[in-house]
Amino acid sequence: MSYLKFDKTQMINLEQSLPKEMLRTNRSGAYHCTTIVGCNTRKQHGLLVIPIPDMDDQAHVLLSSLDETVIQHGAEFNLGLHQYGDNVFSPNGHKYIREYSCETVPSILYRVGGVILSKEKVFISHQNQILIRYTLIDAHSETTLRFRPFLAFRNANALVNENPDIDKSVRDVTNGISTCLYQGYPELYMQFNKETRWVDDGHWYKGIEYYKDRDRGIPYKEDLWVPGYFELPIKKGESIIFSASTELEDPAEFEKIYDKELSTRTKRTSFYNCLKNAAKQFYLKNEHGDYIMAGYPWYNVRARDEIIALPGCTLAVNHEEDYLKIMDTFIAALRRNIATGEKDPVIHEIDLPDMPLWTIWAIQAYRKTTDTAKCRERFGDTVRELVSDICEGRIRNLRLNDNGLVSSEGSEKPVTWLSASIDGKPIIPRTGYILEFNALWYNALCFVKSLYEGVDGYADYVEQTGALADKCGEAFKETFLNGYGYLYDYVNGSYTDLEVRPNMAIAIGMEYCPLSRRERKTVLDFCTRELLTPKGLRSLSPKSHNYRPIYKGNPTEREYAVHQGPARPWLFGFYADAYFKVFGLSGLSFIERMLIGYEDEMSTGCVGTLNEIYDANPPYTGRGAVSTAKNVGAILTVIKTVNQMNKLQ
Repeated sequence: MSYLKFDKTQMINLEQSLPKEMLRTNRSGAYHCTTIVGCNTRKQHGLLVIPIPDMDDQAHVLLSSLDETVIQHGAEFNLGLHQYGDNVFSPNGHKYIREYSCETVPSILYRVGGVILSKEKVFISHQNQILIRYTLIDAHSETTLRFRPFLAFRNANALVNENPDIDKSVRDVTNGISTCLYQGYPELYMQFNKETRWVDDGHWYKGIEYYKDRDRGIPYKEDLWVPGYFELPIKKGESIIFSASTELEDPAEFEKIYDKELSTRTKRTSFYNCLKNAAKQFYLKNEHGDYIMAGYPWYNVRARDEIIALPGCTLAVNHEEDYLKIMDTFIAALRRNIATGEKDPVIHEIDLPDMPLWTIWAIQAYRKTTDTAKCRERFGDTVRELVSDICEGRIRNLRLNDNGLVSSEGSEKPVTWLSASIDGKPIIPRTGYILEFNALWYNALCFVKSLYEGVDGYADYVEQTGALADKCGEAFKETFLNGYGYLYDYVNGSYTDLEVRPNMAIAIGMEYCPLSRRERKTVLDFCTRELLTPKGLRSLSPKSHNYRPIYKGNPTEREYAVHQGPARPWLFGFYADAYFKVFGLSGLSFIERMLIGYEDEMSTGCVGTLNEIYDANPPYTGRGAVSTAKNVGAILTVIKTVNQMNKLQ
């Protein structure tokens, strides 16, 4: 039985099926994303959504959807589904669905009278091409399939309406057509693996709605161009493959390409395999190097997200080679930025002041997977250089103070992951001594010291670094540890921020922390009581008057709410590390029970992955980006740690 399978009763009930989404990527920035019933509910949804570097660094929807119609004895049964208003759906093709499964590839089984038809989709790795295989499993009379392509040719964050600028022309190609609606876009080739009949029948389908966008308080209606339809007969037992691509393809190769792609897929037969599959979908390779996307469907490569996600999305799934490629690309971009201020063409926000600190933390994860000698040989120079850059003031907006702590100016522009802002001004103006910055800094000093302890020629370096770490550790406790049992989130001169936030979990989850075991436990207990949920740690304690547990409303309301309560799974990774440091093997059963909350999400939101954020109060609904690298990477790392600790019992 498939791990990810939904039956007829779930599929025909739109209240259950519409919130469930699916995502496939080609690891080069393109993706296919929609709901499991095939009804697009976001403007970012689409059958073929690709980056167009010559235009911008965002994704663009070329082919929004493909409506299938089964024809027998002149009767037409349309399998498509679109929303045109509140609870107005047409043509209600979901009522023919008998099951949906996503073990290897997304697969839908339809039944129309005596016709049983399966549909399976494969996104081709590193190509802007999606293949859809239709197999007529059973039929008692002659059957014809009709396909209507719904075209958008727009930025994935925009909408299109009927307009005179559209180029409605189509060109005949082998077993299909090609078209390009607007200048600057690539040609879209739509082909089949057998001869087909194309009928010119162009129409605008007006007023298609995306309720997810409506709920966000942003524009949500558009018109899509349908230039005509394909029609071809299909026999019982026969398979037909449709291809949408930005290149002219050879239809004779479709079946071979489909089978080859199928053989490379990780079967999603378990919680771990689902997350492993999701992790690999964040990989991005282009002419500039190797990267990890922050998330889908609207994020690109963001420095902090990438480096936090990197260990879990590579090392935790035994992809050391990918870790090294991505880290090499990242370090090169970071070094250029530190030396010259040059922005990277792919990695956004690489100039943030905590990037060197998180980079050292991610390198530390490599040592945990390998050993000290190998880590020192591969990354020792980089770690020492980054520590030196911080000590000598070469990192913009990161100052090393006389007490050993680092400080940063964040009152006018966000510098931490709590980056919500209105008109560019941070809603949470974290500035001065920032908790996780200094936790990472102390950890970095201790880590680089441990890398070179006992190594010939580095005795003085180890001694000096150790002395700085000791000074930093003492100042850390004096500055952040308070008599209430938790850690201050940031301290700026005489101002001490009293809000209870999850950054203290990052601090106590570090391999090296200046707090004693008893002090760690006190802080951990505070996190457990006020911040822990089944979907991660809240971004703010419910006891705060600023607490906003649900991420909803218009863009301004959502911006105010995003860091004032909603939970994030990636923070649970640090919480779990801290829990094991405090309780050791005796904490194993609790962390295993907490993982159940994340496994539940495999069939709840975007199937097989984790949302960006979750409401801080029950039922902890997933919101934001449908699939996020930091969250997937963190939970994969927790699973790996749990498995390792189980072997010690």
